[in-house]
Amino acid sequence: MTDPAGILPAHRIRELFDGGAVAAARPLDADQIQPASLDLRLGPVAHRLRASFLPGGAAAVEDKLAYLTLHDLDLTKGAVLETGGVYLVPVLEHLALPADVSASANPKSSTGRIDVFTRLITDRGTAFDQIAAGYHGRLWVEVSPRTFPIKVREGSRLSQVRFRRGDARLDDAALAALNARHPLVDVEPPRFEHGLTLSIDLAGAGEGALIGYRARRHTSVLDVDAKAAEDVADFWEPIHARGRPSLILDPDEFYILASREAVQVPPETAAEMVAIDPLVGEFRVHYAGFFDPGFGHAPAGGRGSRAVLEVRSHDVPFILDHGQTIGRLVYERMAEPPETLYGAGIGSNYQAQGLKLSKHFRS
Repeated sequence: MTDPAGILPAHRIRELFDGGAVAAARPLDADQIQPASLDLRLGPVAHRLRASFLPGGAAAVEDKLAYLTLHDLDLTKGAVLETGGVYLVPVLEHLALPADVSASANPKSSTGRIDVFTRLITDRGTAFDQIAAGYHGRLWVEVSPRTFPIKVREGSRLSQVRFRRGDARLDDAALAALNARHPLVDVEPPRFEHGLTLSIDLAGAGEGALIGYRARRHTSVLDVDAKAAEDVADFWEPIHARGRPSLILDPDEFYILASREAVQVPPETAAEMVAIDPLVGEFRVHYAGFFDPGFGHAPAGGRGSRAVLEVRSHDVPFILDHGQTIGRLVYERMAEPPETLYGAGIGSNYQAQGLKLSKHFRS
């Protein structure tokens, strides 16, 4: 009998470690394995690069470091990564995956919400954030702070990886059937267009309501491992509803906004935020795209959770209107039911969230 297709839950990720398919240079952190993903930890050195790159189908990452590295940073005692820099860091975990297991990566939610752009690279990789089935080798994370300079150290966790067998994505008919059993969103009718379509909330509770934040420039250093350590006002300008429910996105500015819909990810599924068609608008939404099983799920303490959106306009100012399509959630089946759900007593930071900044800021 073949193993079922789908996203591997936490207890199967632990079995990958037990069987040697995943290994690490030091013991796992207690909370490193999430309900459907594994956090990756930065290694002891960061290479400051001239430019980002992909190795290509025949090259190892280290083959290109000799002529792309400007200098190295020692992360064993912590170091500052400057805004606009491109850094490549080997992670402490490495893989020897079975032939039927592939993986994909994304920034952690707290990473995306401070505008730190991360992408995973493998030896012989031809695409970012993708790990081919049966891959054996090291993993590297490209890190580029876009707005705030950040302090990181060996063991900092900026990215996460999700393991899967086969293709278990739910098409729109399957999503409609799932929604009939477990409402996925708090609006009727839900829109299923190659996933669950989400829109932007720029009205909030009415005139004067807080609807978002715009990042400040030229701030102090933000320590990625420090929780509730910074005042919001030192890093963010609040945005309030005023007059017409719309917002002009300034080019190259970074915004935290929220979806109009509250969503749920039932326990038998996981989800990922994916980009909308670029013809809809010249902006980027959501650097951090994984939604674990149980996100927003009422029995796990959610009762629907807003999708917090990391938004950046491209080359020209762009007007967003309340209710405008902003992204979509693609759902996948879990290979089997997870033993632990997001938020269910594991200290999840964003369960039952509305508009919420990252864990680094005091409430």
